[in-house]
Amino acid sequence: MRVVVDHDLCEANAICMKLVPEVFYVGDDDHLVLLAERVDGELLERVRLAEGRCPKRAITAIADEAPPTGT
Repeated sequence: MRVVVDHDLCEANAICMKLVPEVFYVGDDDHLVLLAERVDGELLERVRLAEGRCPKRAITAIADEAPPTGT
């Protein structure tokens, strides 16, 4: 799964960083940095939790697109 953050919505309140510090980081400048764009397994479960707890709904986990089939 791919993790996407809408920086226009994000308030950098760091809830996501507390839940998944391996994926989200909020610096002293109050800017969210995405440390990993692709996650799976246990990290995906925690990213989904962060997605649901984000007060601005700025986090989205998107399924990877299937590769095109041969012709």
